[in-house]
Amino acid sequence: MSSNKIRFKGQIRTYILWPVWMTLFVAVFAIGMYFVNIRAGVFATVFFVVYASVAYFLYFRDRGRVVRDLISFATQYGQVQKQLLRDLEIPYALLDETGKVIWTNDAFEQTMNITKKYSKNITNLIPEITKEKLPRMEHETESVVSVDGHDFRASMNKVSMSALMEASDAVETVDYDSFLIALYMFDVTEVNALARQVEEQKMVCGLIYMDNYDEALESVDEARRSLVVALIERQINKYFSKVDAIVKKLEKDKFLVVMKKKELDNIVESRFGILEEVKNANIGNEVSFTLSIGFGAGSDSFDQNYEYARTAIDLALGRGGDQAIIKTEDEISYYGGRREVTGKNTRVKARVKAHALREIIESSDNIIIMGHKILDVDAFGSSIGIYRVAKTFNKKVNIVVDEVTTSIRPMLDMMIHDGAHDESVFVSREGAIEIAANTECTLVVVDVNRPSFTGCPELLELCNTIVVLDHHRQGAEKIENATLSYIEPYASSASEMVSEVLQYISDRVKLMADEADCLYAGMVVDTNNFVTKTGVRTFEAAAYLRRNGADVTRVRKMFRDDVGTYKARAEIVSNAEIYDRAFAIAVTPDTVVDSPTIIGAEAANELLNINGIRASFVLTLHDDEVFISARSIDDINVQVIMEKLGGGGHMNVAGTQIKDVTVEEAKKSLIAVLQEMKEKGELQ
Repeated sequence: MSSNKIRFKGQIRTYILWPVWMTLFVAVFAIGMYFVNIRAGVFATVFFVVYASVAYFLYFRDRGRVVRDLISFATQYGQVQKQLLRDLEIPYALLDETGKVIWTNDAFEQTMNITKKYSKNITNLIPEITKEKLPRMEHETESVVSVDGHDFRASMNKVSMSALMEASDAVETVDYDSFLIALYMFDVTEVNALARQVEEQKMVCGLIYMDNYDEALESVDEARRSLVVALIERQINKYFSKVDAIVKKLEKDKFLVVMKKKELDNIVESRFGILEEVKNANIGNEVSFTLSIGFGAGSDSFDQNYEYARTAIDLALGRGGDQAIIKTEDEISYYGGRREVTGKNTRVKARVKAHALREIIESSDNIIIMGHKILDVDAFGSSIGIYRVAKTFNKKVNIVVDEVTTSIRPMLDMMIHDGAHDESVFVSREGAIEIAANTECTLVVVDVNRPSFTGCPELLELCNTIVVLDHHRQGAEKIENATLSYIEPYASSASEMVSEVLQYISDRVKLMADEADCLYAGMVVDTNNFVTKTGVRTFEAAAYLRRNGADVTRVRKMFRDDVGTYKARAEIVSNAEIYDRAFAIAVTPDTVVDSPTIIGAEAANELLNINGIRASFVLTLHDDEVFISARSIDDINVQVIMEKLGGGGHMNVAGTQIKDVTVEEAKKSLIAVLQEMKEKGELQ
């Protein structure tokens, strides 16, 4: 290409053309000199001619040389840039919009162990960089990847081809939105290693409580009690001394533990073996010792970690003990708790809670009683028990019954038609909200301790005084600022707890026969006819209800099903699938219209009667939510399984509610949890 066809532009054109502009200036100057003096004008003209000739000669003679030098420089500059990119110590690559490798530098080729001609998709080299992680709408994305034991921060920048082509005189773009991706790989192996080291060296705080210290010692001969205590303390000290921890005894049954985060991770890998070690310790004690452990971690503040530990230990005790819980700012992890907790024979706690409840009720004018969503027999029965207490002290009382299921309809009809109970006692969700908004009310929550599972969560905000009575294990979500909280995982049912409270709250409390039937029915259902989760106190509570007029025959009649319900339950059982030869999974058919969740729960109990089935799960679609009823026999803890799906309950009776999913999706999630727990050894 001739240099004459190349034109300068911009600042370089201005610089190259300055002699031309200077020639014009000298010409004007020469003409002006004639008006001053003829001789001066002639002299200026001669100077102009000489200057113009020299300038013209130099301009046209050197122009081509300048152009060639500029082209040579530009070419060399581009080569220098390309070489700098090739020699760049940071691995660098160009990808097309699909992720296909177009160009790589030496560092990238060495890191990935590839050649210059590599042209496959980046996912083949780095599986972590999937198609979804490439920049699309955003201009920059980052991913953390691992290559041959090294950690990299992969930064991907979007380079618009349209912007590049707009600067070109050779190509015109019309609605062209293609782009390239510049991939930079920053080695962060050392940084991550240092960060992990700092994290591992952080101090964590733990609290260890003996759950049943007094009960266990009572089963030991007096001469051996000191030996048993010394053995348990030695096991605790020996276990934690292996991980370089400091153990300090605070009280006879309480210990403080301080260690590094790294050591806590090692304990987690062993899944807190100290729980089983202490439980198996026996030198004559009939009752095994159990521990509750709470650890606080994740904060840079020692004081904050201690507060986390206190929260964790309270949660462990609220869930029945015999387990370890680790709490951080964003997460709560559970370990142990596979076996059913041992009930306590002492009723001291029930008596103390009963007296506290009496003081609250006596100081209140209006009482609202609320259970969980889709009220069941236990929630209704325990509500009736609290109702009787409130009426004994002449308080205005209402029970929230938003949906009448087949299970509670017989009891509700019995209460309304016996002539002793006013139908206005039972109010809907909207009615309860109106009452609480216009009056000062005390809210008593029964058979549930999670705000999102209550029949009307709005009442928790409207009522200043809140009482919680529940037998389910406490989870991370709990009712905050409760004036009185009585959560007893040892109890078989909320009806059992209320029956005990009735015996201590006042001698004036006298149950009517139909009220005793409701409480007795709640115990019968939650214990599956006194087969599961029954203890001495369960039968004592049942005896108290029998003395107050509870009739076994009347209760049994209330539980009889119609033909449609019986067939629906049988259909669920017959269509159940067996997973891993031990878990029965069934789905409630769409044909079940009336109280499908109750039928699903009953079917889950029926499935346990099949030989070899250790746990059963029945999924029911109701009101755009999937309800899962979980039941178990043997040592499968369905509560832990349901907690992983957002629910909770007891070891043998649990459930959850999942929104915005289909039944099939919920079923897949359940199977995935079972598979994950089995791989981790959590399901034996």
